Amino acid sequence: MEKEISNLPDGNNNNILSGEVTETEIHSCGIKNHKEGGGLIKAAWWIAVIILLSKIAGFLRDVVVANYYGAGVVSDAYFYAYQIPALVLVILGGVGGPFHSATVAVFSKLIGDFKSKPQSDIKKLFNTFETFSMILFALLALLCFFFPVQIMSVIINEGSTELVNLAAYHLKIMSPIVFIGSVMGLYYGILVTYKKFLLPNISPSLLSLGIIAVLFITKGDKTGYYLALGTTIGAIIQLLIQMPAVVRLGYSFRPAFDFFHNKNFNEILELLFPAFLSSTIGQLGVYVDMFFSSSLKEGSWTAFGYANRIFQFPVGMLLTAILVPLFPLFSRLVAKNDFDGVRHYFQKGVGTLIFAGTYLMTVIFVVRTDAIRLALQRGAFNDEATIMVSEILFFITLSILPYVFRDSATRLFYSFNDSKTPFLIAIACIALKCVLNLLLVKPFGINGIALSTTLVTLFNATTLGILLRKKIRIGYTRLLSNIYRILISGAAAYLAGYLTGLAFDLFVGWNFVAGVIKLMLVASVMLIVYGLCAYFTKIEYLNDLIERIKEKINGRKAEIQ
Repeated sequence: MEKEISNLPDGNNNNILSGEVTETEIHSCGIKNHKEGGGLIKAAWWIAVIILLSKIAGFLRDVVVANYYGAGVVSDAYFYAYQIPALVLVILGGVGGPFHSATVAVFSKLIGDFKSKPQSDIKKLFNTFETFSMILFALLALLCFFFPVQIMSVIINEGSTELVNLAAYHLKIMSPIVFIGSVMGLYYGILVTYKKFLLPNISPSLLSLGIIAVLFITKGDKTGYYLALGTTIGAIIQLLIQMPAVVRLGYSFRPAFDFFHNKNFNEILELLFPAFLSSTIGQLGVYVDMFFSSSLKEGSWTAFGYANRIFQFPVGMLLTAILVPLFPLFSRLVAKNDFDGVRHYFQKGVGTLIFAGTYLMTVIFVVRTDAIRLALQRGAFNDEATIMVSEILFFITLSILPYVFRDSATRLFYSFNDSKTPFLIAIACIALKCVLNLLLVKPFGINGIALSTTLVTLFNATTLGILLRKKIRIGYTRLLSNIYRILISGAAAYLAGYLTGLAFDLFVGWNFVAGVIKLMLVASVMLIVYGLCAYFTKIEYLNDLIERIKEKINGRKAEIQ
């Protein structure tokens, strides 16, 4: 049986994980002397460890794919084609996607007893939602299977015939994922609602492992058939592993067609469709990038994809670790009209993300080329591909701070049952993306697409932050004061890391072992400098962490005595 995060060793069953906050813990005048902050950090650590395992599997997948296919027409075709099922599997079907978010927002309010089997009306709601999802996405999967050439011809407008046909071939093989991902999103939402964070966060690694296994067995091929097949096999396994856990909770599937008279299902749709359209609009930004990149040199889109996944490795893990336990909490606090609690946890969550994100940003700036060379440069992946990925990664990394704020603010809008505002902003972002790509792609190539992505993310975050004030007064002055000191600490860490790297290169030649040592040395020096600067500038998020460590040490001493 899956082990709940809150029941892991030293978990203390923190209510922060489930979003359940008692009246003695949160007062209308604010939050005083409670351990929820420590509970949030503890939950985030456990989730971060789980996600790290999944990210490592994804990293190994990229290493294997790069080794067999490099950055060329076959890899471009695969990554172009994969964006269609990714819309469902990663964005709609994944943790944080609309299906997951709508499920958590509605079911967390309806389920009164999380230890008992669900009541008949809740099971009926689950079956109605699953039936609806299966019908809708089965139709979309059939479209991808029967009309792949037409679909890819629209997306890869200026690509060669070889590229379009290869991408269509891959899309046809991966079309079942379109159906699989939508169901998976509902399962993820149910599991997170019941505080079971393990499977939703670790199961994506199964898709990566499926790709790795198929490529190791077949040694790859010239068309990418086995790459697409491994992706589909991995997605099927990813879905199948969710089913037993959902069934144990009492949610066995029975077709239900109560689409028009179920009030709670209508509430899900009210949240789902604007959020679905918002995510689709967001994904359209990727399609806009694909459209513009199809006219660039061979391997450009593959390089962009690798850079983005390297970026997502630490940032995605950080975001999910903090926001997964926070989102149900936001929903419950908003339902109680406890805006002091919402304000406290939003500031704490965003501040922690920015504090950690700034360090990640500076480290990536300093070590990105060496890290890419160590991770990917072998087999078909050459030095030219390494430089291309490194340049793209630099521009994408500039978006870290607005990126973490954007995702945090979006979750808070969803907690207020408002998915319309993020949707409208996303539409404006698509228009801005088209304009920026037109201006930047011609002079800067694929780097222009990376830069436009960062500028659009900044616009999105800023607009959400301004409009969020209509919902709740967050207290940006306090947040900005900490950010100012965080950026000073980040600048000092960057300088220390840059100088350390230069000194290392003067005395040590390049090889794999030396590269690993250099990365560890530079990252360690930067962490020490960053931590010292944060300590002396009195950044409160570091102080929270220090206090937490002191509590743990004192607690261990008391146990020994």
